[in-house]
Amino acid sequence: MAKMVDRVKSIMSKPEQIRNIAIAAHIDHGKTTLSDNLLAGAGMMSEELAGKALQLDFHEDEQQRGITIDTAAVNMVHDVEGKEFLINLLDTPGHVDFGGDVTRAMRAVDGVVVLIDAVEGVMPQTETVLRQALKERVKPILFINKVDRLIRELKLTPEKMQERFVKSITHVNKLIMDIAEKEYGSKWQVNVNDGSVCFGSAFHKWALSMDYMKKKNITFKDIIDAYEKDTWKELGKNAPLHRVVLNAVVKHLPNPVTAQKYRIPKIWHGDIGSPLGKSLINCDPKGPLMFVVTKVVVDPQAGEISAGRLFSGTLHKGDPIYLNLGKANLRAQQVYIYNGAKREVVDDVPAGNIIGIGGLKNAYPGETVSNEPCEPFEAIKHIFEPVVTKSIEVKNPADLPKLIDVLMQVGKEDPSIVIEINQETGEYLMHGMGELHLEVIENRIRKDKGVDIKTSPPIVVYRETIRKESPESVEGKSPNKHNKVYTHVEVLEDEVSQALKEGKIREGRIKKKDKDVWEAFIEAGYDAKTARDVRCVIKGNVLIDGTRGIVHIGEVMEMIIDMFEDVMKAGPIAREPCFKVKIVIDDLKLHEDAIHRGPAQMYPAVRDSIRGGMMIADPLLFEPVQTLQFEAPVEYMGEISKLINNKRGQLLDMQQEGEMITVKGKLPVGEMFGLASDLRSATGGRGNFYLVDQNFEKLPEDLQEKIKRQIRTRKGIDLDAEVAKGK
Repeated sequence: MAKMVDRVKSIMSKPEQIRNIAIAAHIDHGKTTLSDNLLAGAGMMSEELAGKALQLDFHEDEQQRGITIDTAAVNMVHDVEGKEFLINLLDTPGHVDFGGDVTRAMRAVDGVVVLIDAVEGVMPQTETVLRQALKERVKPILFINKVDRLIRELKLTPEKMQERFVKSITHVNKLIMDIAEKEYGSKWQVNVNDGSVCFGSAFHKWALSMDYMKKKNITFKDIIDAYEKDTWKELGKNAPLHRVVLNAVVKHLPNPVTAQKYRIPKIWHGDIGSPLGKSLINCDPKGPLMFVVTKVVVDPQAGEISAGRLFSGTLHKGDPIYLNLGKANLRAQQVYIYNGAKREVVDDVPAGNIIGIGGLKNAYPGETVSNEPCEPFEAIKHIFEPVVTKSIEVKNPADLPKLIDVLMQVGKEDPSIVIEINQETGEYLMHGMGELHLEVIENRIRKDKGVDIKTSPPIVVYRETIRKESPESVEGKSPNKHNKVYTHVEVLEDEVSQALKEGKIREGRIKKKDKDVWEAFIEAGYDAKTARDVRCVIKGNVLIDGTRGIVHIGEVMEMIIDMFEDVMKAGPIAREPCFKVKIVIDDLKLHEDAIHRGPAQMYPAVRDSIRGGMMIADPLLFEPVQTLQFEAPVEYMGEISKLINNKRGQLLDMQQEGEMITVKGKLPVGEMFGLASDLRSATGGRGNFYLVDQNFEKLPEDLQEKIKRQIRTRKGIDLDAEVAKGK
């Protein structure tokens, strides 16, 4: 293996010859089989095992369930006409509950191979992974997998096959056009003629692209003949999958030097003209260090290993480093390059590579690592938020310290799981994307970490919002009566909400110099003055400073924002998160002396004013609603629509193709527990469902009071307090 490490090392310092890529697709479309074949082609595992070994699914629960849960990294060398290229590949999960892993992988790469099943075409998750890639300005190419099924199962003629391909390619291009920013939508279209679309069968180890067909003089008819004459094993020799796909990667996906020029302004909001900015744009190995953590794996021997992308500088073993979010000075104890589940230790790595670092205590995915404090990378935002919660207890009280460690570890390994330790009630809460997600994590805590736990039934996370503008400004007084805060609340405009959902407006505290943010607000319909007065955006809520000429406002603004964030995380009705709320500060009366307007005085005043304003603006609860796509044999059509109706759902669409039926339905998450087993029994085990979209919709009027009381009772909030009355 040493020889391979030396080859990898020699190319690491030639960024033009590096490609950082991910493979992303809908569940069961064949990603891991494709990755295995690429590894085999690069000589990293035996050809016979490829596709069966599932080299990159090295967790026991992944091999049992046959799905990829964690993203695996691997560095491999590929030769194109005598020139060696280093391909840093991330294999990502397709199941939507693990979509957070896909989002994080996209931060580390510059290109993505989007893989679709030739028979199924573009599926809900295909759209989600494309959305995640394009949001990070990651360029796609397309691989249409399982072409053998069109020939063997559907027995299609070359013309019919071509129709299928055209339909899928057009669909993918339309998505790229709709999702990508204007200047990339048309530039990044995939095209059969230039070779940015490949076809093949990962399972049978062959692939074709227009370039390769011309070069080797192979046609589609040859492929069909090979299957008819049962000589398809030869295809893998004449048109080897890894060569065709990796040639397309090298030709169509950018190297780090090219990609960082347009990706950095999107994912880093520091000064591009500064020495650090220039180094990032140029992927300069001699510049200051900038590394972003996209995954943390806890290895029993080596401890915590933070994998991610080095955007600038060169990292040496033993270098002093700084965590910008963790605010800690540490040392890089080890530097690793990857090879499937195996890591190889190296002394140093230059910018433009995907690597691992040992010794970053308390680094979470999304952390920016540098030599000294600097503007961190933009937070990695997930498309879907966790909407299901379980509380966890240990069966044996002596295991409690161990449980706390394990939960911290789980939160690092999978940041789309949010761990919350409620100090007041002593509850340990785990928020996840769905039932399966929490089930997998629970199993890992029990099996891998060896802690015996019991969990509560799943709880749904609701959202609080308002129906109308508050009729007047509401006053909040500080305990010493010397400071007064006046705010009013409004319903956030739909255009702004949409822009936030699409990621056009970034979240966080907004500074005067953040021109990109106020331009985005102007585009969403604000006038220039209001746009410049936005002070904070959090979880779909906006704070605006509507005051004029208040002398000490600069000194209290951070405290006002603290409390705005606090109330938006736990609203007045039932302490659930708020969304679509706009808070405007109308006026402030502040004590002359700074000592009388510290946090102990300002916090209660701001909190009371915002909560009071929301309570007179007709507050209500919204529930999470998921749009699902069900698939089953036609004879179960009635059972599926009955299932949707019984769960307070809404049938959106029904399509029949051959013997199968595809049904789209919208269901409240609160009614979805046990859906997987209900569907199994209703369809004799032959039905599946996928998540297409997730939104929050108004909870029906007749359930508002009931759910509000349930949540307040669970959280131990006084039912008859002023807040509970909702007036």
